[in-house]
Amino acid sequence: MPRPRKSLISLQDTPYYHCVSRCVRRAFLCGEDHYSGKSYEHRRQWVEDRLLTLANAFAINICAYAVMSNHTHVVLHVDRDEALAWSTEEVLSRWHSLHKGTELTRQYKITEQRMLMSEAQIQAVISTANIYRQRLYDISWFMRLLNEYIARLANKEDDCTGRFWEGRFKSQSLLDEAALAACMAYVDLNPLRVGLAKTPETSDFTSIQKRITAAKKSAQPNFLLPFTNSVSSTVKGLPFKLKDYLELVDNTGRHIVANKTGSIDHSYSPILVRTGLQHIDWQSMVMGIENQFSTSISLTIAIGIGIGIGKTQKLKLA
Repeated sequence: MPRPRKSLISLQDTPYYHCVSRCVRRAFLCGEDHYSGKSYEHRRQWVEDRLLTLANAFAINICAYAVMSNHTHVVLHVDRDEALAWSTEEVLSRWHSLHKGTELTRQYKITEQRMLMSEAQIQAVISTANIYRQRLYDISWFMRLLNEYIARLANKEDDCTGRFWEGRFKSQSLLDEAALAACMAYVDLNPLRVGLAKTPETSDFTSIQKRITAAKKSAQPNFLLPFTNSVSSTVKGLPFKLKDYLELVDNTGRHIVANKTGSIDHSYSPILVRTGLQHIDWQSMVMGIENQFSTSISLTIAIGIGIGIGKTQKLKLA
């Protein structure tokens, strides 16, 4: 029997979650239909663009993602403290970037009209803003605004109505750093495992490709939660090193997995060598984001964690 969503998402246990959404009846989200010859590849960009929009509005950070032919994977980090620190104006600005809001909240955003509002109206706006604030760090709302948006676009393009997604999204809580790293690697390796790419850096519409592209410029992608390292004490981000994570993905991708067609060819050089990242100043890359983030989680993770994510709702690797 399915468990209620509130029992699966508990910020007291962890801020990290893996969410999966699948299309109904093996419908195409992306990819190509070999029977009709129709291509849906452009829809991958829809998903990526929407993720960027939501990441800019929500107090929810994207750790990893992969856009597959009939499903999506995202690993999310909920920053409740950030949302609670927002002013009423900040909350309304973020919510209005996604929805119209109410007549009162729109009036409140205009200084001249706010000065004419009664105390009761202002209190009503504050109450409404607090509802918006809770939604803006709620994974269910994040996934709802992702999936509903894509479903509307796809149904309009397909000239049909009805369900596009297979019920609600599925979620797993990631209870420690090992589970987080393993799940992120699992997500980033999805296209490679089904034969859509030969290496992580050539896996289109994945977070790993975005991270590698940015790293070549000694940067980290703006819309992804950045990696920190064990030296930094003022950076908010993923609790291990990007260099270590890339090596973890590369090493894991070389192992053949049962029922999966793809793996990284052992003749390929290590990922840091073949992408030209072996000479990157990793420390400077991390220090460069300190002006943007204020809290730190300083842990490193050893290379060689096995990837074995099952169907359990709570994931914790030894």
